[in-house]
Amino acid sequence: MSNLFRDRSPYSWSFRVGSGRRVLDLPLTAWLTVIWILLWGTLSWANLVNGVIVAVCLCLAFPLPAVDLGLRLRPLGILRLTVYLLYDMFSSSVEVTRQIFAKGPYPAAVVAVPLRVRSDLMLTATAVAVSNVPGGSVIEVRRSTATLFLHVLDADDPGEIESAQRSVWRMEELVARAFGTAEDIALAAQPVPEGDPSP
Repeated sequence: MSNLFRDRSPYSWSFRVGSGRRVLDLPLTAWLTVIWILLWGTLSWANLVNGVIVAVCLCLAFPLPAVDLGLRLRPLGILRLTVYLLYDMFSSSVEVTRQIFAKGPYPAAVVAVPLRVRSDLMLTATAVAVSNVPGGSVIEVRRSTATLFLHVLDADDPGEIESAQRSVWRMEELVARAFGTAEDIALAAQPVPEGDPSP
């Protein structure tokens, strides 16, 4: 049997050393290499190679357990999410600016949006992505039911509330296609949940 084998995470490998195991986590190795280069203050081939060597030695000398966070990096999905976020930020900024200069009060409400993907990583990433868009304030995240609670303006317009919910579900699907597992993507493609849980 080989001494080098893959763990559950696609970004880590384990080495069998005697009766023990040493985990080599690629994201951690990359991050330690970046810190090494920043400490030296010069980007050069020597610092890069030395940084990788030091990072690998640290990972093997002080092993951490291999944990699969459910994170998958999908370049095409990340690109689509980025483009959608930029578009959503621009259009939402225009809408918020229009509301600032328009007359009349805008009744606000808190809207519950149940998500289809229930993993902690997808719940957090979706909440962060929605919060980055102007006018899309997440005021609470309920982990037990995988529900986001949003502050929505123009709450007297049912179409505005439905639009806010659809926007969150679209963001959830894009986040799953950018960073989720195959199971997360399949869940995000399911029909949206019926009914809103009460706050």
